[in-house]
Amino acid sequence: MVAVVLRRVIRWTVVVVVAVHGLLHLLGAVKGFGWADVPALSAEIGPWLGLAWLLVSVLVLAVAVLLARGTCPWWLPLVAAVLSEVLVVTAWQDAWAGTAANLLLLAVAGHAWARTGPRSLRADYADHVRAALARPRTQVDLREDDLAGLPAPVARLIRRTGALGRPAVIGFRAELHGRIRGGPSKPWMPFTGEQVNLYGPDPCRLFLMDATMFGLPVDVLHVFDRRKATMRVRLCSTVPIVRAAGPELDRTETVTLLNDLCLLAPEALVGAPVRWTQVGDDRATGSLTLGSYTVAADLTFDAAGDLADFVSDDRARASADGRTFTPQRWSTPVRSVGQWDGRRACGVGEARWHAPEPEGTFTYLEVVVDDLSPIEGVPWARTPTPSTRSLGSSTPG
Repeated sequence: MVAVVLRRVIRWTVVVVVAVHGLLHLLGAVKGFGWADVPALSAEIGPWLGLAWLLVSVLVLAVAVLLARGTCPWWLPLVAAVLSEVLVVTAWQDAWAGTAANLLLLAVAGHAWARTGPRSLRADYADHVRAALARPRTQVDLREDDLAGLPAPVARLIRRTGALGRPAVIGFRAELHGRIRGGPSKPWMPFTGEQVNLYGPDPCRLFLMDATMFGLPVDVLHVFDRRKATMRVRLCSTVPIVRAAGPELDRTETVTLLNDLCLLAPEALVGAPVRWTQVGDDRATGSLTLGSYTVAADLTFDAAGDLADFVSDDRARASADGRTFTPQRWSTPVRSVGQWDGRRACGVGEARWHAPEPEGTFTYLEVVVDDLSPIEGVPWARTPTPSTRSLGSSTPG
């Protein structure tokens, strides 16, 4: 896609500029050690200063290599820029242009800090994940008897996941990629993402996305924890674009939590606080209550018993700035089923808004699950009437 190509061009342009900047430092080493005459440098450079030019050259080249690999820590280009500029000042008449490259190194350091530093969305995501996974969990195998009381198509789906006889699942970790857009006429934005969901008394959904818009990186963090939801979007990890929160988003993410449960961890539906109504052999309606919100969805199953579609009228579509929400029908048809370590779940899917004309129904999200790891544990207390239970409550963090 054009956005991805443009992002790569920008990245590799920076890598090349930094690499050339590092190589030019070798001229100072060559003159300092007397290996050759360097007419481009008129300043006096002795062996010790030549050694400094050599070491800084290695440092700047290391930045270029790590940038190319996508693993450059924020402090390394900062140190390289400062040391390089000190050397530039010693040979200012001939090396003043190196200041521009050092400013680029400072920009690289600033972006790396904003992307991975303690105030970044990635750091916030990691903190939430650590807290979620630190919760105590018990281990119990899932049995056929546990499916009693579930609608026939839901029970059949759980059997097909390969979960029976294996430890019950309390959640999952997923790695994904795909593309997303804001409307039928908007450009697609490719993305990669990682996600952690946990179900039980304090359910949470944590989703970190690295998208590309007009060739620039966009960080997106969804946090749904203790009945409260937030959505934050930053351009180049620094410029806030969206900071959404409030009752509409809480309700919307409650639907998303139920959707993830059905598509990516259907075995965790056992004992879940969902009121089920079987509509037919291939259809069931589920209603989930979380705190003050009750959301419902219509589940359709294919002839083999796999989930084919999830449709809800309880989700709202956010505006571009995340300040307003418009209720619209939302569906997530499953394109294909994947399998990870013998467990089946949605492998390729999409999400659609069923908007009024002139937009009409359109796909705004296409996603591929690259890896799915179950988090074992018992999410819900075993009771004979799971539909009468609620998820529990807690205060927002």
